[in-house]
Amino acid sequence: MTSPQPFQISTPPSHVARLKQKLSLADFPDELSNSGWDLGIPLSEIQRLTKAWQEWDWAAAERSLNRYPQFHTDISVDGFEALDIHFVHQRSPSKDAIPLLFVHGWPGSYMEVLKILPLLSSTSSSDDEPKFHVVAPSLPNYGFSQGVSKRGFGLAQYAETCHKLMLKLGYERYVTQAGDWGFWITRAMGRLYPGSCRASHFNMVCANAPSAEKRKVYEGEDKAGLERTQWFEDEGRADGKWFIEGYNLEQSTKPQTLAYALHDSPVALLAWIYEKLRDWTDSYPWTDDEILTWVSIYYFSRAGPGAAHRIYYEVQHTSPVGDDGKAACTYDAMREYEPHVPIGLTYSPRDIYVVPNTWGRTLGNVVYEARNDRGGHFYAHECPELLVRDLKKMFEKDGAAYKAFRNMNSL
Repeated sequence: MTSPQPFQISTPPSHVARLKQKLSLADFPDELSNSGWDLGIPLSEIQRLTKAWQEWDWAAAERSLNRYPQFHTDISVDGFEALDIHFVHQRSPSKDAIPLLFVHGWPGSYMEVLKILPLLSSTSSSDDEPKFHVVAPSLPNYGFSQGVSKRGFGLAQYAETCHKLMLKLGYERYVTQAGDWGFWITRAMGRLYPGSCRASHFNMVCANAPSAEKRKVYEGEDKAGLERTQWFEDEGRADGKWFIEGYNLEQSTKPQTLAYALHDSPVALLAWIYEKLRDWTDSYPWTDDEILTWVSIYYFSRAGPGAAHRIYYEVQHTSPVGDDGKAACTYDAMREYEPHVPIGLTYSPRDIYVVPNTWGRTLGNVVYEARNDRGGHFYAHECPELLVRDLKKMFEKDGAAYKAFRNMNSL
């Protein structure tokens, strides 16, 4: 494949029929009396959603998703096979539009970008407001992109995939927007390709406390944010260490073992993902259609639902020093100060990490900050209007991020 080609989701009817058969044959465990969400998804809720999924029309969801401009193309990654990458690409009619790469994470997908597409590319807004060409790939091992068949595909390789996609689309310079894994991947892009990745906005901020604040006692929204972060550490990781406990322990240490359950059992996949959709949002009113579309993208994914969390293992096991003797793209390295790429940071009260602004400023040259009074982890889907606000303010003309993209100043 020499150039990007149009893409349409087209699931074989036999695959849909097999899903419905598996759902109809599901066996459920019992639960303790007075069980609540603190133990996981209540039995009655998972039974209800399983029945709804069995009766739900995936073909109608496909038609809805296929209204968006989707493409696929081969991307060569050093040391790996060429990967067929699926992506949404919506160009703005504006000749001055800024190329924006939107990178999802787990348990998200390219679907998270869909609500902001019309808001970012429209010409109906003020001529002074920035417009964007939006590119939103399915990461390798996710959605409708090809899976990776070799070990060692870590942050540097995900960054290389996304960077080469932007270059192939003709975008020598671009900006990025991300949360979750997208935070880590686009941080790596800024480090590896600062000449092309000109600015980045993050709606999840993973940063360390400044040395001067190691013993500080926080109050107000800072205290509330750190309490939310501590909740996630207790529920998802534990012991305040980065990515070693909770749900993350299994995904970071034995991804193949977990893959058997998620690949074979649609009920296991539904429970594993829906728990996060509910717990990581700000009381977002999920509809069954949203939940089932979200989970079905995983179930019908090209690499299979057991492939997406392999990134956890690869990044957790990345050596701090690469084969070339240089510092590798690790969790610790991505939290170091990066002076070359201006960044924007948005904090939402129900995200999984909510740190003080002073912590975020240890990441680099912060040119935009916002603290919301609502919103959670799936920011683009929960609060699309707020994310669009962030991007339009961050990249307004004559601002530092706009000048960096236009190469109007040296960084």
